Amino acid sequence: MVQLNIDLIAKSRNHFKKKRGLSFPDYLKTLTHLHFSSKNIEGIGDVSMCRNLTVLYLYDNQITNICNLGFASNLTHLYMQNNNIARIENLSSLQMLSKLYLGGNRIAVVEGLEQLRELKELHLENQRLAPGEKLLFDPRTLLSLAESLCVLNISNNNIDDIRDLAVLRGIQNFSAADNELHNLEELEDVFGFWPQLLQMDLRGNPASKKTKYRDRLITTCERLGVLDGREINEFTRQFLINWKTSKEAKKKKTNPLMLPGPSSPDPFTNDFQMTRRPHPGHLCSHNRQKWKPQQSLSSTVLAHTDLSYYYEGASRGGKGAEDKPTSPMTCPPTAQN
Repeated sequence: MVQLNIDLIAKSRNHFKKKRGLSFPDYLKTLTHLHFSSKNIEGIGDVSMCRNLTVLYLYDNQITNICNLGFASNLTHLYMQNNNIARIENLSSLQMLSKLYLGGNRIAVVEGLEQLRELKELHLENQRLAPGEKLLFDPRTLLSLAESLCVLNISNNNIDDIRDLAVLRGIQNFSAADNELHNLEELEDVFGFWPQLLQMDLRGNPASKKTKYRDRLITTCERLGVLDGREINEFTRQFLINWKTSKEAKKKKTNPLMLPGPSSPDPFTNDFQMTRRPHPGHLCSHNRQKWKPQQSLSSTVLAHTDLSYYYEGASRGGKGAEDKPTSPMTCPPTAQN
């Protein structure tokens, strides 16, 4: 069994050339990078003498477990893609870790990262999962990465739902190509929580083949610069935003009594066949404002007249008092979808 250990480092020609003028133990203390990719390594042994290690390359090996790295408190980059790792574990001591590459392994659950407060990039693409399995996410890990994580790659992992990822509000670069994402409305809901999103790749998902897919995501993600490998120019963005604003204005003009809020039809429904879910923090007080009669009505008449039939007549497309009410109403009807 080939292990990464002190003996393997000593036998390495590249490292042997660099240790001139230093005893081997002293040389190990100076090491910041270890390059041991494609060496048929099956395990990580004791390399604790490399106390100043910052970057470790172990990709394209046969490693089954992440272990014996507790000493590497200065490690910032860990490359372990294309191994046989089935579980993310034993990383809690790597407080400085900012980039973690674990693509091409056998990981089914994203977990064990709660202590990595400095983690900015997480690469988990192309996991070799059992038939019918999909990559899952531990909510505790997601919450712990909510502020720090900027880059997430989960491409080709049979994922059909990313709503749990909405908490990752610091995401700037998101790759989820070649998955099973169908629901475009749910995607828009999630991306609405990611104000920093700059690049995204959703190619190969069923949702990416839907009508106006690109237009809808551009208007949802205000800072998005690259979608599915294609740049978004400012002219296109502004055109779509103006078009969206125009549609909203038309809806308000043709339906003056339509109250804003969840009960009102979305101004894009006719074009997009969608219903937008509002951000919890964006529920404004205007959603609770009372309906106000037109200014042309005399205040004296308003003070002594039951206005219920105005509301009902208007809601049926009538002319206010000319429409005889069929039942008393105490408040204006809510616009129906």
